[in-house]
Amino acid sequence: MYQSSYLNRLFEDVKKKYSFEPEFISAVEEFFDSMDYLVDQEPKIEKYAILERILIPERVISFRVAWVDDKGKVQVNKGWRVQFNSAIGPYKGGIRFDASVNLSILKFLAFEQTFKNSLTGLPLGGGKGGADFSPRGRSDEEIMRFCQAYVSELFRHIGPDTDVPAGDFGVGAREIGYMYGMYKKLSNDFVGTFTGKGISYGGSLGRKEATGYGLLYFVAEMLKVFRNDSLKDKRVIISGSGKVGKHAAVKAAALGAKVVAMSDINGFVYDPKGLDIPLVDRLSEEKGEYSLEYLKHYPNAKFVNNPKEMWGMPCDIALPCATQNEIDIEDAKKLKAGGCYMLVEGANMPTTVEAIRYCNENGILFAPGKASNAGGVAVSGLEMSQNAMHLSWTYQEVDQKLEQIMKDIFRKCHETATKYGKPTNLALGANIAGFIKVYDAMLQEGVI
Repeated sequence: MYQSSYLNRLFEDVKKKYSFEPEFISAVEEFFDSMDYLVDQEPKIEKYAILERILIPERVISFRVAWVDDKGKVQVNKGWRVQFNSAIGPYKGGIRFDASVNLSILKFLAFEQTFKNSLTGLPLGGGKGGADFSPRGRSDEEIMRFCQAYVSELFRHIGPDTDVPAGDFGVGAREIGYMYGMYKKLSNDFVGTFTGKGISYGGSLGRKEATGYGLLYFVAEMLKVFRNDSLKDKRVIISGSGKVGKHAAVKAAALGAKVVAMSDINGFVYDPKGLDIPLVDRLSEEKGEYSLEYLKHYPNAKFVNNPKEMWGMPCDIALPCATQNEIDIEDAKKLKAGGCYMLVEGANMPTTVEAIRYCNENGILFAPGKASNAGGVAVSGLEMSQNAMHLSWTYQEVDQKLEQIMKDIFRKCHETATKYGKPTNLALGANIAGFIKVYDAMLQEGVI
């Protein structure tokens, strides 16, 4: 499978040990595709068991979350925090609340987060947390009680210089507020242990827009360097009704693109003339979804109740911003047939390994989420800096820093990919550039 016999042995071991963790195995497989260019050139990787160490989290915390619903019934969920790697800084990564959450998903996310955080240039390690609890359909009071119960266990293991959680799927400003309030009460400390906080208690301007806006700054740089072009009049399709997809659409429209299709949990809407993005923004903010309500305003727009069919719509640029593995190889082929020449991840690994390989072999410029969606954690890092200095930067200051960070990430990925003879393979560039910094730190810190 790989040119390196060392990687082949290691990957077989990973598949045997973690056969029940498919998401984690996929993340490792995608990462090893890039390591195949590096490991034989760097014998210290094998000599000091860098990959063996980097594949195992430094710590996995698993706990029970017991809480009481509005009917007075006791509910029990599973909670986790995966502290994957702290070679270059404190663990940093979001918390995900969804019924689908399990250890495999959190390990894959924390593994990816390690290299994403490295790419930002900020001193942050990789971590991720969550619970198999879905806020959907729950009252504010139930969500508050669950968040407080979750943090009642988690607070022992986090801190501004230890582990700094943030939001993720199912965890927004409301949930962060409830968790931070309980953390502050239990720890008796008002410090920047969470990011994504409200502006009134230490949050950063521009944080909620950061992942979506950063994604488009990355896309703009790809167009500029690879095609000597801009976003003006480009046909864009975006999946996901959360803050990433919504803000990606807003920034895409602001930069002159034509967003022709967007999806949410109910399906997707398509209009070759371009969607009304201010309306999508408002509906998403008010309702958390937009497709069905959008049709009331634009009855001539096309609606399909299967979101996956959206990848067959004609476009220039596809931005998957929903969840992992939403684009498989058949979807990639449909995108190619529909004229798509750029697929840039807004979610965490929404493209399967087979689809990524297809893109790289068939002329679709591909950017992995560990690079292209790093805007969120980048501004979280900026929030940590503001908290540490007891300062508050303006929206313009944060946005300018975000744009520069995304340009720098693209440059690192492109330069590294070029060094290995694959200038358009940004997955290769992102994996190696992100890994090298962690690898160097691990060598210098010794075997621990």
